[in-house]
Parts: sequence; structure tokens; C-alpha cells
Amino acid sequence: MNDSFPAPKGQAQRPSPYPTAESVADFVRNLDAVRSRIAVAAERAGRTGEDVRLLPVSKTVPEERLRLAVAAGCRTLGENKVQEAMRKWRNLPELDLTWSVIGHLQTNKARDVAAFAGEFQALDSLRVAEALDRRLQAAGRGLDVYVQVNTSAEDSKYGLPPQELIGFLRRLPNYGALRVRGLMTLAVLTTDSRRVRSCFSLLRELRDRGREHGLVGTGELSMGMSGDYEIAVEEGATVVRVGQALFGARSLPDSHFWPATVTGTTQEAL
Repeated sequence: MNDSFPAPKGQAQRPSPYPTAESVADFVRNLDAVRSRIAVAAERAGRTGEDVRLLPVSKTVPEERLRLAVAAGCRTLGENKVQEAMRKWRNLPELDLTWSVIGHLQTNKARDVAAFAGEFQALDSLRVAEALDRRLQAAGRGLDVYVQVNTSAEDSKYGLPPQELIGFLRRLPNYGALRVRGLMTLAVLTTDSRRVRSCFSLLRELRDRGREHGLVGTGELSMGMSGDYEIAVEEGATVVRVGQALFGARSLPDSHFWPATVTGTTQEAL
């Protein structure tokens, strides 16, 4: 078990805040701990923990450990890379799992997503919407989607600029296989909780604006990850995407998960 983060040369390793889960009991413990913190955060906002769906993010986690997570009660898993998600889907057909694709999608991967995904949480262009719709129509199925918004105004982030959201949402009914469920965002990576909170509150405000026009489906808000999900819940999250707090810290470099243009952002804190 690797429960330490690398330290600069000459310094001792620092303990990881996210120990690796290696048994069903470990996963049960971690799931209970995260759900408990969700419930407390929800109560602070006058809500209940039942209002929030916990989406475990299993990127880079080997398949044998996914079996343990499923035995602990996980039924939906989130993956950033389509290739990795599809491999796991093919290799674990006996598990009763739904796969959520939560990372940036290139149009040449739309066929794969249409084949296996239960939801897609990073829709941010009409080109992707058209590609997904065409593949889904051919397969005779629909797909739940969340529209990604860049609420931190960082050039390194994927997602629509807030000012373009309403116009984008107005176009989505043209793609009948896509079922819009709500919005998704990634907060800025910082220890300044006020800046993090502002990203989440902006997404909630955008959702409310979209509701006035009947454009955001059920109005879900997918926001918050291992390092900031409690703030997200306080600001109205209905889905939190949590990886390391459930599975344990990752040892692979950021470049394994994201193109160089988006490393250094909150996307590494899933």
C-alpha cells in the first residue's frame, strides 16, 4: 500500500490524506466516511445527504480493486479516459455497473461513448453533441448528459464560458438522443475556499437561469471532488465526483490523466 506522497530530495515523504483502499472493508469505511461528510454539509445548507449522489471516480484503479468497490456497494463509476473506461466495461461484464464518462471528449471517441456509457458529464461543444447524437441514434439509445461550464475563467479549463451557456442549451433539443440532466463544473485549485465556493455558486446561478427558460432538464449540479465536495454540497451540488477519498491517492503523474494544457487544475483532485 502506498500511503505517502513523494517529497523533494532530502526531505521525508509526507503521509497521504487518502490511504489506499485494498479490501471491501476499506471501501465500506471510506464510502461511509464520505457519505457522512456529505450529510453534515447538506444539513448546514438545509438539505439532506439523500439529495446528493456520490459518484465514485475510478480512473487508474485496477479492475481487481473495482470488484472490491462493487462488493462494497458502488453501482456507478466515473472515468475520465474513454479508452480506459471501455476496457473496464468489456473486462467486467458480470458486474452490475453503469459507467459515467466525466472527461473531455473528442468527436472520434463518440462512437465508443455511445456504445457503453450511461451518462456523459463533460458536454461543451455542438460538434461533440452532433457526433454523440448521430452515434446514439444509430444505436437506438439515448444518453444522459451534463453541460460543462468553465466557472473559474481559466484558459487551462475545458467547458463553456458562462455567457455562452444559454445559447448552447437552446441548441441541444436539436439532438434528440441527448437527455440534458444539468450542469457540471470544476472549481479552481486553491486553498482559498472563497474562490472555490464562487465557482460552485456561479454554476448554481447559471442552473437557476437555465431553469427559467426550461433548458436544464432536471437541473442537476455535478460539482465537487475529493478536496472540495463539502463546499460544493453547501452550494447545492446534487452530484459529487469523488475518487481519491474513496480509492486512495494516485501515484501516476498528472499527464497520465489530462493533456498538458489542462494540468495544474482542480481536475487532478478528483
